[in-house]
Amino acid sequence: MIKHVFLGSAAISVFALASCGDKTPAKEDVKIVKAALATVERTPTKNAYFGDLHIHTKNSFDAFIVGTRTTADDAYRFAQGETIDNGAGKDIQLSGVPLDFYGVSDHGEYMGVVAAMRDKDNPISKTDTAKSIFGLMAGGMDARREAFINIGTTIVTGDEIDDIYDRDFIDSAWAENVAAAERHNQPGKFTTFAAYEFTAMAIVGDAVNNSGALNLHRNVIFADKAPSRLFTTLDSPNPEDLWDWMNDQREDGLDVLAIPHNSNGSNGQMFDIRQKDGSEITREYATNRLLNEPIVEISQVKGTSETHPLLSPNDEWAGHELYSVLVGTPFKSKVVSGSFVRPTLGVGLKMAEDIGANPYQFGLIGSTDTHLSASSLQEESFFGKFSSDLDLESRKSIPLNGAKTWNAASQVEDVVTASSQYAAAGLAGVWAESNTREDLFNSMKSKEVFATSGPRIRVRFFGADGFLPKTLDVPNMVEWAYDAGVPMGGVLPIADKSPEFLVWAMQDGDGAPLQRAQIVKVTAEGEMVYDAVCSDGSTPDTATRRCSDNGARVDVSTCQTSGTGASELKTIWQDPDWKAGQAASYYVRVLENPKCRWSTWDAVRNGTPPNPSMDAILQDRAWSSPIWVQ
Repeated sequence: MIKHVFLGSAAISVFALASCGDKTPAKEDVKIVKAALATVERTPTKNAYFGDLHIHTKNSFDAFIVGTRTTADDAYRFAQGETIDNGAGKDIQLSGVPLDFYGVSDHGEYMGVVAAMRDKDNPISKTDTAKSIFGLMAGGMDARREAFINIGTTIVTGDEIDDIYDRDFIDSAWAENVAAAERHNQPGKFTTFAAYEFTAMAIVGDAVNNSGALNLHRNVIFADKAPSRLFTTLDSPNPEDLWDWMNDQREDGLDVLAIPHNSNGSNGQMFDIRQKDGSEITREYATNRLLNEPIVEISQVKGTSETHPLLSPNDEWAGHELYSVLVGTPFKSKVVSGSFVRPTLGVGLKMAEDIGANPYQFGLIGSTDTHLSASSLQEESFFGKFSSDLDLESRKSIPLNGAKTWNAASQVEDVVTASSQYAAAGLAGVWAESNTREDLFNSMKSKEVFATSGPRIRVRFFGADGFLPKTLDVPNMVEWAYDAGVPMGGVLPIADKSPEFLVWAMQDGDGAPLQRAQIVKVTAEGEMVYDAVCSDGSTPDTATRRCSDNGARVDVSTCQTSGTGASELKTIWQDPDWKAGQAASYYVRVLENPKCRWSTWDAVRNGTPPNPSMDAILQDRAWSSPIWVQ
């Protein structure tokens, strides 16, 4: 019998010894940080800061087993522009200027343990589980594979493996990560967060003969100080128990939030209409969930969780970077509303009507879920999630065995690793008064955050009963917007007429021109997508709600682009279909001009056509957090 529950890759290999741990920060370092905080300048109208809160290093069991040897220190150096090794002898470097903030979020379960199994000086290497995985017992690769799968299965079920579940050692691995965050935190310049992943999953079937596991993972982010011991699925696999633990942390003075991710692989359970035990969602549950999970991850390497063409058939751009399988398994995920952000916004509004609270009134960010310590954000230089992802044949971007044309065999995908479905990738944007833990974290809690699919597109979104007629023309436009209304993440009361919405998007200086900015309206009854501002300055058609074609095109044989676009899009918009008394949420989606997908770039450099089973081009984008009218 074969167990199918994996967390990352089914291809299990054994690599070199892990690197050593790092020292804790010195008192002098703490003094330096405090001095830096005292001199940080703050901007009341806020600046956009970009970062990644979903990073795995060798301390994650599924990263180490496939070759990652980098530490949290390496991750923070990478985010600041340094080159690191991808685990397969290839140098990788961040595309663009250094990031503003970063959070290493290794799996809390067995943190550092698999690396310790390869350290002959560590007692964990002498355990039966370590020997079975790393070949010192009879059975060979099949035994190692089975032992590794057993680790993944216990993370799902919550039943730990006794001989490797060394809580003191796991605490020490966590302490290493926290110490690295302290070492690299530079208030005003580069912010780090102590973080980890709560790797909750739900098995489809039983633990042995199952049809995969549903993703219910959360990244847990601490505002500043962190506890010495984590709460993981080996304490309880129920996310509701995680929230209770988080509430206890706040009572002890440690502010914290959790970020659900890859709802697209949850078969609807991430944003369920019931509690974990099957009971109805109550006002108390909704309030507790919203307190602990104010934002969700909408885009990352394992696809986009905004919506799906089957759920949004009237949205021409609903098919961006879809990931069709359950994580680490060959089984297809179900396309249901509870797996995607947009329909869930409508479900939340209906719940607010019924119980007086909305558990799904969340903001939106992106991140990568890299298992290389390194964010891969750009199509042209995409290096994937694992060390093996730079093998172009394995990710199916070029034909097999040096062929120059595609045949059926070359197109067959490894549906377990599904690396051909990986996206480049996701990025978190935060509007904050300064680049410090306090200000960034406060903006995350208030949901003044946005997501991109990789580029550093900046998007502003405000709602008000009415803006001044010339708000767009005044130099202090943002100050007026804050005074007159609410930013993304805010709430407006229902009025007799539609509020006015201020939309402002700015191109990534290293990215493609902007094609359009849209407003997505969601109610308990359905959704509508409106083009709000067009790149050529024209007005969207009143019947179709769409801009005219701006002529942007891509030559997939060379990846050369043509056509016009905008560096900035700005407008004040009112809902033409406003219904008095109807609650709604609105968010902005900004689309770049089309460009080559990473797989097409691979093919062009190889002198072959792009894989016909993959999208050849895409339109990178940004999403604001919603504004609710209720």
